Amino acid sequence: MSGLDALHLARVQFAFTVMFHIVFPAISIGLASYLVVLEALWLRTGRAVFLDLFRYWLKLFALAFGMGVVSGVVMSYQFGTNWAGFSDKTGPVIGPLMGYEVLSAFFLEAGFLGVMLFGAERVGRRVHFAASCIVALGTLISAFWILSVNSWMQTPAGYSIDADGRFLPADWLAVIFNPSFFYRLPHMVLASYLSVACLVGATGAWHLLRHPENAGSRVMFSMALWMLALVAPVQVLVGDLHGLNTLAYQPAKIAAIEGLFSSQAGAPLVLFGVPDMEQARIGYEIAVPHLSALILTHDWNGALQGLDAWPRADWPHVGIVFWAFRVMVGLGVAMVAAGGASLYLRVRGRLFAARWLQRVMLGLGPAGLIALLAGWVTTEAGRQPYTVYGLLRTADSVSPIGAPGVGLSLAAFVLVYLAVFGAGVGIMLRLMAQPPKAEG
Repeated sequence: MSGLDALHLARVQFAFTVMFHIVFPAISIGLASYLVVLEALWLRTGRAVFLDLFRYWLKLFALAFGMGVVSGVVMSYQFGTNWAGFSDKTGPVIGPLMGYEVLSAFFLEAGFLGVMLFGAERVGRRVHFAASCIVALGTLISAFWILSVNSWMQTPAGYSIDADGRFLPADWLAVIFNPSFFYRLPHMVLASYLSVACLVGATGAWHLLRHPENAGSRVMFSMALWMLALVAPVQVLVGDLHGLNTLAYQPAKIAAIEGLFSSQAGAPLVLFGVPDMEQARIGYEIAVPHLSALILTHDWNGALQGLDAWPRADWPHVGIVFWAFRVMVGLGVAMVAAGGASLYLRVRGRLFAARWLQRVMLGLGPAGLIALLAGWVTTEAGRQPYTVYGLLRTADSVSPIGAPGVGLSLAAFVLVYLAVFGAGVGIMLRLMAQPPKAEG
């Protein structure tokens, strides 16, 4: 097998492991904040239903947190095995940032997680609530550092390059707060909140369809829909701002997202189509004239660069980026619609009587996580053929190992991940299938 085959296998392996991994931190980020809200409501109101729901979701949070830690540790080993070139070139920048994440976030989470899980009967209410807040803060700090690392790879800043081609930090503030960081961090955190809102809403809907008067199910369902109604539109705005930032710093990615092969003024928004990279065109196109130009340039006839502005060797895979983005946006629109419908039904006093909305929420259960994964596919596949955008090519980042070794490890990863994490997800689903306590 050729080196190119080894490169592709290494990319598939990293994509497989990181897509497994990102699901669990996203659930941890969203659930940690949800648990803080539930405990705060219990302390404020004294209603047992909030404490019951806190205990209900705490078990799921512990499982998600544990699987996130395990999958993250395994994933990180690949930097040394499959991506030695990347580690060597970017280590002086990436290494400290990853270390800061462990020191400031993981130790914080791990230190207070025990109090959160087992300290309810051993410490006072306020101390336990403080521990819950600290764990939630730890998940957000972890997101801060990981998004700083990934954003730097997307929009590198604050570095110098030595004679050996290694990136050296020249300005740590510029490295950490690079040009895309302030867009990508809130986009990821809000995506985590919406993902958990969909899971909580689907769980509440599942039990409401069977036991319509269950107080815990009603509270879950109502709180999840408030999150969709309030946060999903904000996520649309943040996503739009992120898109404008991407246009400024990664225009080739935007061209792939839009399916724009030719530079033009007044570019249409392609709603549906089949990208053909060989012919450099979109087949079976359904488009709205001028809308892409209007969204991205705020000008009806604004000019946008197409992929013809770059050599073909610098093109990302248009089909993957094009469709991943549309999956993300389509599911986001569905969340906005569900949240809007819930507001209408609240006003009419029919939120819990509308069984059709419960069925919709049940169907939207995995939507947040699927949209999150599609968003990461868009941003990572759209960065290709670079690991550090415009500076370090993926082909120069891979370790000098043969395809058989990578293929064997990939097969082992698939088997072990499906067995271990499949079992973990199965346990989580069984816990969610159990109804919360009926008393309110």
